[in-house]
Amino acid sequence: MLTSYKELTVWQKSIELVVEVYRITDSFPKSELYGLVSQMRRAAVSISSNIAEGYSRGHRPEYIQFIRVAFGSGAELETQMIIAKKLELVFEDKLKKAELLLDEVMRMLNKLVATLNPSR
Repeated sequence: MLTSYKELTVWQKSIELVVEVYRITDSFPKSELYGLVSQMRRAAVSISSNIAEGYSRGHRPEYIQFIRVAFGSGAELETQMIIAKKLELVFEDKLKKAELLLDEVMRMLNKLVATLNPSR
């Protein structure tokens, strides 16, 4: 049995994703500091934060809701990465690791909701 959200692989992977997003956005132009840089960092941090908060609530329905919020933040981050590519703020190869991590985290979040909510 898990004793902390820190033991969840999905939380650990989401932390890796945050670090990668910070690395990527470091090279964005200063004009994007309060635009995409801020939005992408906030969305990435929101994923791991909601996993932690939901786990810590101790009630399954609340936990599921927080996991869904984390998933929504992942969708925001995915959209922001697409925008960053289209605006040529970052090259595809530099985003690859973050995209793969995000895909893995999103799949894990889906699986976690399915496991926590077997009636669906």
